[in-house]
Amino acid sequence: MPRKALISGITGQDGSYLAELLLDKGYQVSGITRRSSSPNIERLTHIIDRIQLISGDLLDQNSLVAAIQQSEPDEVYNLAAQSFVATSWRQAELTGQFTALGVTRMLDAIRAVNPKIRFYQASSSEMFGAATPPQNESTPFHPRSPYAVAKVFGHFITQNYRESFGLYACSGILFNHESPRRGLEFVTRKVTNAAARIQLGLQKDLAMGNLSAKRDWGFAGDYVEAIWMMLQADTPKDFVVATGVSHSVEYLLEVAFSHLNLDYRDFVRVDPSLIRPAEVDYLCGDSSEAQRAFGWKPRTNFEQLIAMMVEADLERNRRNPAAVHFVSGV
Repeated sequence: MPRKALISGITGQDGSYLAELLLDKGYQVSGITRRSSSPNIERLTHIIDRIQLISGDLLDQNSLVAAIQQSEPDEVYNLAAQSFVATSWRQAELTGQFTALGVTRMLDAIRAVNPKIRFYQASSSEMFGAATPPQNESTPFHPRSPYAVAKVFGHFITQNYRESFGLYACSGILFNHESPRRGLEFVTRKVTNAAARIQLGLQKDLAMGNLSAKRDWGFAGDYVEAIWMMLQADTPKDFVVATGVSHSVEYLLEVAFSHLNLDYRDFVRVDPSLIRPAEVDYLCGDSSEAQRAFGWKPRTNFEQLIAMMVEADLERNRRNPAAVHFVSGV
């Protein structure tokens, strides 16, 4: 019998890469999608005939129970969330409902249907916030946004259910991970898409916020391998997943625009309204524990990642200049 997996957030960047990985390993893959007259499956079109989509919602406990009963998974990957940091200040309560309490609802659904299911929670480097880098599994959290606070709740409730009820439940504290499938509201895609459109004459300039913020950016396709590896261990444990190398937003601009022989300084303007109420200045992860435990390390460096994204955005904008690609929601 093939192993079975259920992915919440399967229509997102990580969900699509994880679904591909699991299919390649022989899994039967199901994914939870929110009720909609036209679900966004753009990232899944190439595998849509190989997966099962099930209606469900992190706000609705009964729908999660039904999804688990229908898919009968061995593993559940909870990737769904309100995942855009800027939106979390405007919709703090909704962010808490999805990104914090949604984890609790999923854990309770697993307990109700089959406590032997292995559970993965997508934690975030944003939980570290103002903590001094490099950040690892023992670094205290200092969240600086409603999104990060909600993720801290999800992280600790996963630990609590593991310790209280004996569930195989673990969290991956993933640092920023990007790809050509990233939503346009995230800074990496905002930059690579703008660079492509400026090169093609479709856009004149780019408004940005804080250019000095530093992030540890990796490739989502590499990171989903670590996600899967975490659920294969004998005992559940939380791990940081990161490259260990950080770059500023300004360097991101330099790499993206120079790939097209452009100088970003000719096109980028700083807009103070885009600066966050509480900024996270510097995130850099130490994933040495994951490397020791199961041999994971990233294969794609930052420059390769940004070049990949710029080329994909060039191709997309050439094909359809007016299209909006991968604007993700909850």
